[in-house]
Amino acid sequence: MKIAVFSCKPYDKRTLNEANKNSHIQLQFFESRLSEETVSLAKGFDAVSCFVNDQINENVLSTLASYHINCIALRCAGYNNIDLDTAQKLDIKVYHVPDYSPTSVAEHAVALILSLNRKTHKAYQRVKEGNFALEGLLGFNLAGKTVACIGTGRIGLAFIKIMQGFGCHVICHDPHPEQSLIKQGIQYLPLDTIYQEADIISLHCPLTSETQHLINHSSLAKMKDGVMIINTSRGGLVNVQNAVDALYQGKIGYLGLDVYEQEGALFFEDMSETIIQDSVFQLLLTFPNVMVTGHQGYFTDIALSHIAQTTIENLESALNGETNNRQLRP
Repeated sequence: MKIAVFSCKPYDKRTLNEANKNSHIQLQFFESRLSEETVSLAKGFDAVSCFVNDQINENVLSTLASYHINCIALRCAGYNNIDLDTAQKLDIKVYHVPDYSPTSVAEHAVALILSLNRKTHKAYQRVKEGNFALEGLLGFNLAGKTVACIGTGRIGLAFIKIMQGFGCHVICHDPHPEQSLIKQGIQYLPLDTIYQEADIISLHCPLTSETQHLINHSSLAKMKDGVMIINTSRGGLVNVQNAVDALYQGKIGYLGLDVYEQEGALFFEDMSETIIQDSVFQLLLTFPNVMVTGHQGYFTDIALSHIAQTTIENLESALNGETNNRQLRP
């Protein structure tokens, strides 16, 4: 079985080759993202493996089907970048990696909270320049703050556990409440109540038609002045232009993003010598109370290993004509 691996960085190649040592699968790596412009690279292969910002639309799927490709192995949990309805019509099996290391993303969300609060990134730079003054570095105690977790799947659960360790009062929202949290006495509340009560809001929900631009003018208006918002889930959960307006108004006091709605043109690439054409993103970076990281929440050694191993297992399932609980359907 020959696999075309798209959006492949050197670290992906290392971990996939390690996971594939005892398999009969042949991997060929492409740094290019899968898109309408690059799909021709998949000709002659039996399956493709893709990542979070690949564009797997109807045209791409139709072309893959014409190449007799009937399997797509996503190396990520999210799948809003693939047209599952068309994939099913074309009899293309789609697999993802739903659980690679929830603590990796949860810990990164907490890192954003701590950095924004205690301004460690600014303090580090000051000390390097010989400036040991504390003015402008004032933070607050996390203990006793009300922290809202929107989305209580595996990552949300890991995040909640960490924030409880800080002594925070945790509240939640999810259309499918987790019974283990209810038994602990953690409250599931309507979104409007979440917005009114939370000092910190961390997003850990999938991107769906219901959650698209969950953070918008309307929801922001209901929040406390100076609220901290953290998004390590999906960029489309936040209307960034609305967030910029709220930053100007002081409604958002701190904003930490590891994902961005238009990140496909930016993230995972070295853009340091490039003039970035996204004016909203550029404006976002000018705020002193905003921290943006380039979709690195998942990026730990354990997570990369788990992603690679699960991807190989998914490909082997397809090779053997088997199904598993990681196969996606509309």
